[in-house]
Amino acid sequence: MVRAAQRDWRSPSVSAGVVVDGGLAWSAHVGSARLEPRAPATDDTAYMIGSITKTFTAVLVLMLRDEGRLALDDRLEQHLPGAHHGGVTVRALLGHVSGLQREPVGRIWETLDAPDEAQLMAGLGLAEQVLPAHAWFHYSNLAYALLGQVVQRVDRRSWEEALQARLLDPLGMRHTGLVPDEATRARGYAVHPHAATATEEPRFDLLAAAPLGGLWSSVADLARYAAFVADPPAHLLAAATMDQMCRPIVMVDQEQWRNGYGLGYELSRHGDRVLAGHGGSMPGFLSGIKVHRTERVGAVVLTNVTAGATPLDLAAGLVETVTDALPAMAPTWAPSQPDAAFDGVLGSWWSEGEELVFEVRDGQLWSRLAAQSLPRLETRFAAEGVDRFRAVQGREQGELLELVRDGDGRVVRMYFATYAFTREPATFADLADRSTKR
Repeated sequence: MVRAAQRDWRSPSVSAGVVVDGGLAWSAHVGSARLEPRAPATDDTAYMIGSITKTFTAVLVLMLRDEGRLALDDRLEQHLPGAHHGGVTVRALLGHVSGLQREPVGRIWETLDAPDEAQLMAGLGLAEQVLPAHAWFHYSNLAYALLGQVVQRVDRRSWEEALQARLLDPLGMRHTGLVPDEATRARGYAVHPHAATATEEPRFDLLAAAPLGGLWSSVADLARYAAFVADPPAHLLAAATMDQMCRPIVMVDQEQWRNGYGLGYELSRHGDRVLAGHGGSMPGFLSGIKVHRTERVGAVVLTNVTAGATPLDLAAGLVETVTDALPAMAPTWAPSQPDAAFDGVLGSWWSEGEELVFEVRDGQLWSRLAAQSLPRLETRFAAEGVDRFRAVQGREQGELLELVRDGDGRVVRMYFATYAFTREPATFADLADRSTKR
């Protein structure tokens, strides 16, 4: 697949890696990372990864949120006082629903002259909000440049320093950063569509715009990052936070609903699988990363060509190929220990004419619809005081399950999200009549 892609794309090189269960399981490097003199890539060769950088910026923002130092619904002006468009929220900036224009002010993709911090903020006064917030998905590099400024103000160190300390060093990403090793990095090329000649592209330093796309990285380092996306270490990022980042807040394609965007991650449907990741594009480089978090399989694809390659498609294809060939092993079942908190709760209950079954799985309380075996209709509960459980996963997440006991202490009724649950089927008329008599 990688060799065919390198030839079809006419990219001087294609480097790819597949991550399984937290580690780089396979890699391949086809072609030349540098043409004069010719040199092949390795797992540690740095390519510019473009907008994959945005996902790192998003992780930094969510780390600060988890520390209570900002909130997703904070307005931009709360962290950048006096900034134009100060009413847009951090959440809207992360999800490309702020409505801000696509690029920082100026023609940086013509001049390759990126703004410094003063120029970025001064130019914001000339930037347009081309759509109302949350009206539509509208990709904005400007939004992520501003998020980089927010990270700096809240974290009280540069975006680069925060990234190094919070993510790159803990993950062992030694070949990732804003300044690559000039002696070993890949060179980026533009390939002429007819002559097939390759012209080296200039290296682009994004300065204050770096949080939107300035990182260089390698197959080995992005493999470590893909493993983090699949299953983040708890001391770095809560699993629930990564789950939140990988839930769509807007659909990119309004007709087919196959592509969405979460809090920093692109989400795409491939059959029954939803993959999280991001693509990247810079002069001389195209890149892509895709992760199927449920099965902990990811793929990274890096190229050194300006146009014509579709690394996101190849990354998705690699993930699908591996997950089809190596399905995840089912976890071993073990009996649960008795839990007095579940006494009187387990078994069949009825609500709105439907039977629900409450049962124990791996020591936790779950409910499911008896007539339909759909995971999205199941709920996991956590105890919250006496005779109270909170839905923490699945259907009606966040709602309360309350137990009602009779004089003998037996559970005779339950209420979930205020809906009555009874041991026998009951009509709404029955419930209303019994409520009136009480």
